[in-house]
Amino acid sequence: MRRARFVPIFLLLVGCSGPEAPSCSAGIPMQVYQLYFGRSIKNGELVADSDWIAFRETAITPNMPNGYTVVDADGAWAAPDGRRTVTDPTKVLIAAMPSGAGSLAAANRIRQEYQRRFSQDLVGMIVQPGCASF
Repeated sequence: MRRARFVPIFLLLVGCSGPEAPSCSAGIPMQVYQLYFGRSIKNGELVADSDWIAFRETAITPNMPNGYTVVDADGAWAAPDGRRTVTDPTKVLIAAMPSGAGSLAAANRIRQEYQRRFSQDLVGMIVQPGCASF
């Protein structure tokens, strides 16, 4: 019988130090931002399509003038009581932008404006390294 080998915890955490810039043979290194906008409003209504379009025109496009994609999705999570699934129609914004504080600031301006305008608790965000070619 083999004995289990002890691996110090700091060695296990080395791989968790953060993403490295990818090697891009057919593009340039970028950060890929995904923002998740739930459309349910606290009063039980949804952000209207016309309100979303106005938000896109006044908040998203000025902060991401080089382009982005918006996809309709269905968000879901466990209700606090744990007995049911809560769903929320969602808009997912996807954009590839240069690495740096300016891109992160632009994404955060969009998130904060959506939260303010539609009384949302949060707008989810994922940022990952990627390669882009347009």
